[in-house]
Amino acid sequence: MERRDFLRMISAAPLVTTATTATPATPPAAATVLYDDRAVSLVKLGKDPRGSREALWIRKADLPRVNDFEVKPQGACRADICVPIPKDMMRGDYFDVTAFARKVGQSVVADADARVWSLGEIPMLRGGFLESRVAPDFTVPDRGGRPVHLSHFRGKKVLVITWASW
Repeated sequence: MERRDFLRMISAAPLVTTATTATPATPPAAATVLYDDRAVSLVKLGKDPRGSREALWIRKADLPRVNDFEVKPQGACRADICVPIPKDMMRGDYFDVTAFARKVGQSVVADADARVWSLGEIPMLRGGFLESRVAPDFTVPDRGGRPVHLSHFRGKKVLVITWASW
């Protein structure tokens, strides 16, 4: 299945405003970025100096709307995390968000024709349970309907099997 068909199937493609559907008062979206349960429409984009269609250069001012990071002198920062940014990832007021994604180990799927970029989870922002390999506590009913907490099995090996119909 092609990326464009997939986006249409999950209804992400209609989030992209095109020149034929935009009203005169609303400028057409140059790109739509999907990340963390939100779709951000960007009106202004920078051009990639290497000519890549997959690279996405956004205004530094738009970065917080896309992924909650902010460009500061020490790098791209979010809460107490700052990632040093090489000079080639910035040009004037623009920032290469796809190069940043590669730097932090984030997956990127782009459909340049549809002007949609989808950014995956940033590994360094995951909870500590992934590094510790300790599962978070959860509660499920047993066959009798009584609640069973995973924390009741601490110190024992437990096999958790999940299933979904989709």
